[in-house]
Order: sequence, then structure tokens, then C-alpha cells
Amino acid sequence: MRITLFTSNNIRHNYLINLLAKNCNELNVIQEVTTLFHGKNRGAYDKNKKILEYFKKVNLAQKHFFGNKLIFFNKKLNFLPIMMGDINNIDISEIKKFFLSSDLYIVFGSSFIKGDLFQFLKKKRCLNIHMGVSPYYRGTDCNFWSLFDNNSHLTGATIHLLSEKLDSGSILYHAMSNYTNKGPFFYSMSFVASAFNSIIYNLKNKNLFTFKPIKQNLEKEIRYTVKKDFTSKVVEKFQKKKIILNKEKNNQLLIRPYYYN
Repeated sequence: MRITLFTSNNIRHNYLINLLAKNCNELNVIQEVTTLFHGKNRGAYDKNKKILEYFKKVNLAQKHFFGNKLIFFNKKLNFLPIMMGDINNIDISEIKKFFLSSDLYIVFGSSFIKGDLFQFLKKKRCLNIHMGVSPYYRGTDCNFWSLFDNNSHLTGATIHLLSEKLDSGSILYHAMSNYTNKGPFFYSMSFVASAFNSIIYNLKNKNLFTFKPIKQNLEKEIRYTVKKDFTSKVVEKFQKKKIILNKEKNNQLLIRPYYYN
């Protein structure tokens, strides 16, 4: 099997690259590069002490689940590194031979894909790994906001078809977790691990190609967030909150939930 992955360059993204490479014959990666030091360097978020402190905790949880592997080598890999935000400037005719002739297409952590590339991926039934439980939380930093809203039962991941509107594609399933013993940062990161494990599990069992996608009911949306909503003031409020992590399964709100323990 050949897989094409659109992703970014943090530890969790590289972990997914390595994981997919172990489970396919060839992996083509279009990797958008951004800073690894949010809060310290300007990237998707402002340079700010509170944001830096927040992402230090995020990175501790990330390293717990995914190690600290930033560089990897594998003969199965074809790489196209680009700057974050440049993906829609690519001429797809120039990358079609090596990156757009696969059996499965996955998006995780890339910038929003539009135009000709989106139209191509739509026809290929490209999957998007959305870190948030759609349709309740869509946009960016969704699992932060679900915890901020005291909706820990709506923290998770959604595997859905890539869509023209952000995180609104028909859903294959939700990836969930019961990992509640190390606080909200580890809890939130466990859903990333669940999403990755669910992809490999369903790939091996060939379920990814048999799930009937279920259309989202966007009337159930609680929050739609963008990067500018994630401010130092909001982070400070989050740090002061007493967040109760949900240990009960809420399957009535979910679609074919996959649980990671």
C-alpha cells in the first residue's frame, strides 16, 4: 500500500510518519514546517510567557506518548518539506508522480487545504485526523476548548473525510481515551495517541475502506475556534481552572468510538 500524508513537523507528527512507514510499502509526506517553540518564537501563536509555559506542559505530555524523535530515516519515505501555509501554492502537476498516486491520503496538522489540491483529495476520499470531537468542537485547539468549557467528555479525535469547510466532513468514527490519571495535558495528548492507534488498527483490519461516512449535524456545534482565540488571558484562565476529567463513556454522542487505554 502507498500512503500520502499531509502533516507538520512536531514530535507527534514525526511519530505518525514513523508509524505509517512501518505499516505501508511506501509513504509520501508533504510536511509543513513551523516553530517547535510556541510562545518563545512567533509561529501560529504570539510570543508570550504564559503561552510558553502552557506549551512546555504540552511538550511533556507529548514526549510521554511519542518520545523525542525529531529526525528519522526510512527508505520507504518520499519527502517534500515546505513552509507552513504554502500548501495551497503547490502546482499539483509537479508533485503528482511521487505524492499524488497513492491508495490512501491522510491529513493531520497541515494548514487548511483549498483549491485544486482539495478537489483532487476530495475525489480520493482523503481522511482528516481532527483533534476535537466534531460536530461539537471544530476549528483549532479544540481539545483545549472542550476542557476549558468543562466538557471533558467531548475531548477526543474525529476521523472524517476532508471537507471544503473546516472539520465538517462526514465522520468515519471518533477516537477516544480513558487516560485520566495524569491531568488535563496528558489526558488531551492521549487522544492523539488514540487517533494514531485507531488508524493503524483499522488499516490492518481494512475497516478504513468499509466505514460508511455519517454526515455531521452542524447544529450541534458548541464552539468554532481559530488561532487568534487562543490568547495569554485565556491560557491563564485555563491554568486556574479545576478541570474534572470524565471517566465515563458517552457513546450516545459519538460515532463508532475507538477507545485507547
